[in-house]
Amino acid sequence: MAGARMRRVDEALREVVAAAASELSDPRLGFVTVTGVETSPDLRTAKVFVSVLGDETERDATLDALRSSHGVLQSRIAAETRMKRTPTLTFHYDDTIEKGVRISRLLDDGEVDDR
Repeated sequence: MAGARMRRVDEALREVVAAAASELSDPRLGFVTVTGVETSPDLRTAKVFVSVLGDETERDATLDALRSSHGVLQSRIAAETRMKRTPTLTFHYDDTIEKGVRISRLLDDGEVDDR
């Protein structure tokens, strides 16, 4: 059951971070989507995976903005969840969407070549 508990914790953190990130007023913050959270079993750290709309410079600026406001996000987690510890957040870019688009293009190109 530890796996189910961790999934619930991860989802709760994802929802809180996504809501709090949408309310931040940092001008570096672009259009960001929190795609997932992976919390360590001891609840001390949490990796927050985000997807950013835009090019690499916008992505880097958004990640910098999130990293600089991690204290605000952690305090929001502490206020909205009933956890023994508030995990230290680290932010990582989630390139799953880009990989999916690339695979889709490769498959489409493969279909065109077969005809």
